[in-house]
Amino acid sequence: MTEVITILNQKGGCGKTTTAVNLGASLAKLGKMVLVIDMDPQGNATTSMGIEKNQIETTIYDLITGKCTLNECIYQTELENLHSLPSNISLSGAEVELSKEIGYPYILNEKLENHVDAYDYIFIDAPPSLGILTLNALVASDSVIIPIQAEFYALEGMLDLLQTIKLVETRLKSPCPIKGILITLYDGRTRLARDVVFSVKDFFKDEEHIFNTRIPRNVKLAEAPSYAQPCILYDPDCSGTKAYLKLAKEIIKLEGEQ
Repeated sequence: MTEVITILNQKGGCGKTTTAVNLGASLAKLGKMVLVIDMDPQGNATTSMGIEKNQIETTIYDLITGKCTLNECIYQTELENLHSLPSNISLSGAEVELSKEIGYPYILNEKLENHVDAYDYIFIDAPPSLGILTLNALVASDSVIIPIQAEFYALEGMLDLLQTIKLVETRLKSPCPIKGILITLYDGRTRLARDVVFSVKDFFKDEEHIFNTRIPRNVKLAEAPSYAQPCILYDPDCSGTKAYLKLAKEIIKLEGEQ
């Protein structure tokens, strides 16, 4: 059964796109069929998967505005089991267009419904905001992963984020539980990183799952997008690749325990 997971945080620089791409790629490497949907007009997830965002004919924008079908805007990546539903700057005007539609928070869900059985996992890289595109991502999702960087102000804005998730659940009648909190940009040698982990655990207490896997601060993870590759292709042996493979196995194990 397909699970749709939004990678969400309204803060930039927390590893949201890095997680969507590299967790998706790791699960694909482990034999799962994966689709990564880029819901950010910047199109960084698209570029990171080797898709030339300014040369493609169809994107997520064309899908949600009814100009193409789902199959017409899905692209194969270099990794066999990994597909991309790309984005580019054209998506930046979608919020205004969608706001005029009746039932606009449900548009993406309607486009995906009954057409995603080919995939084990679908990851949505949501934009760093809590607007209409993010609402569409949440309504279409079964769960959410929240990456939190191990840096000062890591939890800033978290109450607003949780309130938005709750809003989708109560007002839009679309439950979207938090699958897990992921610590990113982690350097265990620093006291700050350890303090942030303590603060995250104290903030969520036992209410939310905090992944055992922590994503390290790793130069190869930062370099890989400039080579238009997930890190598992750019450098299979680096600590960043190994961490995302470990996270992928942790998620598969969680599925088995449910």
